[in-house]
Amino acid sequence: MTELAEFRQETRTWLEENCPQSMRTPASEAEAIGGGKRQAYRNPDARLWLDRMAKRGWTAPTWPAEYGGGGLSKDEFLVLQDEMLRINARAPIGGMGFSMIGPTLLEYGRDAQKHEHLPKIVSGEIRWCQGYSEPGAGSDLAGLSTRAVDEGDHFVVNGQKIWTSGAQHADWIFALVRTDPEAPKHEGISFVLIDMEQPGVTVKPIRLISGASPFCETFFDDAIALKSNLVGQLNRGWTVGKRLLQHERSSIAGLSSGGRRGRYDDMRPLPELGREYLGVDNGRIADLRLRDAIVDNAMSARAFNLTQRRSAAENDTGGTPTFATSMFKYYGSELGKERLEIQLRVMGTQSLGWDGDTFSDEERTLTRSWLRSKAGSIAGGSSEVQLNIVAKRVLGLPD
Repeated sequence: MTELAEFRQETRTWLEENCPQSMRTPASEAEAIGGGKRQAYRNPDARLWLDRMAKRGWTAPTWPAEYGGGGLSKDEFLVLQDEMLRINARAPIGGMGFSMIGPTLLEYGRDAQKHEHLPKIVSGEIRWCQGYSEPGAGSDLAGLSTRAVDEGDHFVVNGQKIWTSGAQHADWIFALVRTDPEAPKHEGISFVLIDMEQPGVTVKPIRLISGASPFCETFFDDAIALKSNLVGQLNRGWTVGKRLLQHERSSIAGLSSGGRRGRYDDMRPLPELGREYLGVDNGRIADLRLRDAIVDNAMSARAFNLTQRRSAAENDTGGTPTFATSMFKYYGSELGKERLEIQLRVMGTQSLGWDGDTFSDEERTLTRSWLRSKAGSIAGGSSEVQLNIVAKRVLGLPD
């Protein structure tokens, strides 16, 4: 038996013995675990599952063991993903600590920063959010105006961020701030980490059409960012900030899981929903056009999944690709939106349940997923931005 086969058998045995049965079912948005001091665990098994996985470092399987990670190789990580999917095990925790700031600190952080922040992400002790977009700087992010003034051993930060996902639950925020207003806009920006538990930080949630409030406005009024929490060089944060966005897009597109897990993988397959809600004609959905749409989407999803896996296999470092992440993010967002539009056609009015006994829990969850999907082509960089990046950075087309 090869070492990888032995690892698979050991992993399978450990998961069978340690993953609670209630953690082997799809999680609703309300059940998602992001960690942090404000995290509420509705199901005690969720905390148990997190603690068990964190103890092995498997909340961040490929991070170095010295920072609390699992230290797994790329192949071992893919085996772990396969074995978790085999029993439908939930990811024990998610969030920007794992998908964005963690990988960025591994690349750009000083050793002291890694030792201070990474273990707390792995254990779920600290939750992070992102401070990038501003009311006057969205697609033109480098036009941001939040100021950070040098005061010796710290910066004093003033300004406003918007669309700060999960800020009302976060303990820390990583932010792009302007530290040299006289420099060209891409060169006067720094990347800093800010503790949100201070009087100078105020958060106001924004309610969305889905009923949830994942996005917020965040205000800095003489907030303090220690110099020890400057990541990378002063006034050179744009490079760090761009790389973090590639990690984000990699996560959204499923690249960080080697194509094993996508945003909608926990949903029931469209053919199964079709048989339940529409009935069948000789074992098939009777509506030919709807049947074609379902098959086309399923084939596209399968092809996308295989392309993700090939990309992961071809990436020698096992890390995040560069500009290619924009291609995956664009296609994954559009494919997911299409899937949920087909779901609407399949389920009819039962896919529009908001409340009441005439709708099941699954139907109400699917309604919110459909509404939430509309933001998929905006959040993490709009589809138009991704296409521009592909045109300029991948294809080399002129401006």
